[in-house]
Amino acid sequence: MICKLFTPKRDSFFELVTTMQKLSWWMQCLVLRTLPGSLLRREGYRIIQVSGSGVDDREEAMPLRPNSLPLPAGGTFKSCWSGNFCSAGTLAMTVIIVLLMHSCLDSWPASSHKKNWQQIFVESIDNNSISNHLKQITKEPHVAGTSENFKTADYVESNFKTYGLNAHHKDYNVLLTYPLHRSVVLTQPNHEPIKLLLNEEAVAGDPYSNNSNIIPTFHAYAPSGNASAEVIYANYGALEDFQKLAQLGVKVEGAIVIAKYGMIYRGDIVENAAQAGAVAVVIYSDPLDYGNNGTEGYYPDSQWLPPSGVQRGSVFRGIGDPLTPGWASETDAERLSVDDPSAQMPRIPSLPISAEDALPILRSLEGPVAPSEWQGALNLSEYKLGRGPGRLDISYVANQTVTSIRNVFATIKGSKEPDRLVLLGNHRDAWTFGAVDPNSGTAALLELARVIGKLMEEGWRPHRSIVLCSWDAEEYALIGSTEWVEQNIDILGASAVAYLNVDFGVAGPGFNAAASPQLDELLIEITKQVTDPDDVKQSLYTSWVASSNKTTPTIDRLGGGGSDYAAFLQHAGVPSMDISFGADYSVYHSTFDNYNWMAKFGDPLFRRHVSVTSVWGLLALRLADDKVLPMKYEKYASELYSYALAINSGLSSSEAPKSITVAPLFSAIKDLHLSTYQLTDELNILEQEGLEKLSELSSDLLYSRRELNDRLLRAERAFLDSDGIPGASWYKHLVYGPVPNDNYGSLSFPAIWGTIHEATGNGNSALNATKWAAVQHEVYRSARVTRRASLVLRGKLT
Repeated sequence: MICKLFTPKRDSFFELVTTMQKLSWWMQCLVLRTLPGSLLRREGYRIIQVSGSGVDDREEAMPLRPNSLPLPAGGTFKSCWSGNFCSAGTLAMTVIIVLLMHSCLDSWPASSHKKNWQQIFVESIDNNSISNHLKQITKEPHVAGTSENFKTADYVESNFKTYGLNAHHKDYNVLLTYPLHRSVVLTQPNHEPIKLLLNEEAVAGDPYSNNSNIIPTFHAYAPSGNASAEVIYANYGALEDFQKLAQLGVKVEGAIVIAKYGMIYRGDIVENAAQAGAVAVVIYSDPLDYGNNGTEGYYPDSQWLPPSGVQRGSVFRGIGDPLTPGWASETDAERLSVDDPSAQMPRIPSLPISAEDALPILRSLEGPVAPSEWQGALNLSEYKLGRGPGRLDISYVANQTVTSIRNVFATIKGSKEPDRLVLLGNHRDAWTFGAVDPNSGTAALLELARVIGKLMEEGWRPHRSIVLCSWDAEEYALIGSTEWVEQNIDILGASAVAYLNVDFGVAGPGFNAAASPQLDELLIEITKQVTDPDDVKQSLYTSWVASSNKTTPTIDRLGGGGSDYAAFLQHAGVPSMDISFGADYSVYHSTFDNYNWMAKFGDPLFRRHVSVTSVWGLLALRLADDKVLPMKYEKYASELYSYALAINSGLSSSEAPKSITVAPLFSAIKDLHLSTYQLTDELNILEQEGLEKLSELSSDLLYSRRELNDRLLRAERAFLDSDGIPGASWYKHLVYGPVPNDNYGSLSFPAIWGTIHEATGNGNSALNATKWAAVQHEVYRSARVTRRASLVLRGKLT
């Protein structure tokens, strides 16, 4: 009867365990006439599951303060506490009840109270569900700030709530820009003027390409203006390309530049041209890069960008709302003027154009033949540099307006440490339909939310809180995530465990990842659990290693500003990761990035979507549920050492003064290594203590874990410096930062390399004392933050 009494409901099992513990304590009380000390700490606590392996463990919720509860009240407790003897009958009855309960527990089916939540998560992911979400959210173009994009916000929030999650949204008022007027006319001697189309043509078999709501091709934040000048071809518009033009005697000043997309961030193409003296820029997608050299045809017959395809995008080189740099753009926020230099707005007009429109421009150029590595795949015998004789007359008018954007959130509150936050994010806004960028990630986020809701229905709760984030206005300048981080930076500094980003989830085959080094090992473990979507006979890890052509997979670093991880890592010091399938894809930011392209070429069976959702979710479950956070700083210290060696080599090759030394940095990195060894020893001792205890309900053990976890999650913050990187002070991280003149790139110890570049950029050597002193200063700054990280990992005051 006792077993029957407890078997019907799963929750009753926990009641049984609690009752058994209390009766066991009473037996100790009856026999020894003392109140068990553990009762002072355990009375009234919940018993819930936590898992590092995916299997439930039973562990007590951690008290805020140990040994602080008052003694239980009640006459029975008092008599026992006072040392009075209890009757033999009572003792006998208690023993019988406890033995019966133990017998009942022995017969309890293990499957009824132990579940592999990770396995359930992966097995619950549905490719049809993901496909349906993607189709729904990409029905219409949804640029940030438009009514259609607010509809996508409603769709995400509604689905979060449908899945049983606690959802809300947060709006900001930010500066966005839209095109009002665009005109480009090509003139050349003895030829009729040619007015460029500046439009993408609809293609047969793709109903999306006929949509009348597609925004015209433009560059966000490009200033209004008119320009008329001869044209110069500048390859990819990189800094070294303009240096090459100068070496070849091609004068850029006063000219209009035409450059190819690829290699670097488009905003840096425009800025490099402006620094060289250009008055305007047009950028196109060459078939060499976006059409596989024209050998396979074009979309919809193949995956490649049609000749009329155009890549939209932002040319703003900052992060966040340009008018509120460093603070959140609330309704009543202080705002800069658009003309304020601190707003860092682009200086010259620019427009994106198609390969179709670029052809007559490049055909109109004479002058030197471009270097062989500058040649493309347009129908030209050879690409020439100009200058002229072809001229462009450019007219552009932008609508710059402060308007609303909307972030959407769902929070799964942690059962034991609700104040610790594991954050997962994807942006929702797109330049057109965004089936790849970003809504393949949005569909994965919604599926992840659905499966988490299912786990919750079955009784699972995360140990730490999980926050799902759907960002807005990422395409303009990572605005939604940046404004939110700037507003919540103090809470994130105290509570954020990690940020896991998926921008575009799927663009094609091949797994790619970039991460803070302490998360590498966790990611590797997870990919060994997930099946390769393109070869079910092997794990994702196996194919990932094979594609890296090494014995270990390639994991990039997150120094650049390419997606929403930037504010978390670069500004708030939160360990971060970004994952995806596929890398560059040809229809990026064009009309043809739609569901039709995805279903034909990107992921016809949506298996890659399933895999990215699996990896994303398993990462979240491990970070939320592992007793000790799965962060390994040994790899971090080793990488810092390799970075320091590269700096030392760079100084030697640059003929730096002998007084410039990297010794302080090497010393700090050595100290960091020692701290990681000590941390490993602590982890081993803590693990052994857990194994030796009959139960892991010891508050001492729980507090030891909590304190150690705090060190693990906060060590990344130590690499921040309030002054930031010289010339880019918003970026506070001194280990990883953006590459100068390429916001997409990632650079280690960016402040040191930046000052080395300054000291050597003009041919100066040891005579440039001031600039070399700046190099030494940055070495000391980087050494200081490294020592601070070492102290955090040690967890002891000096």
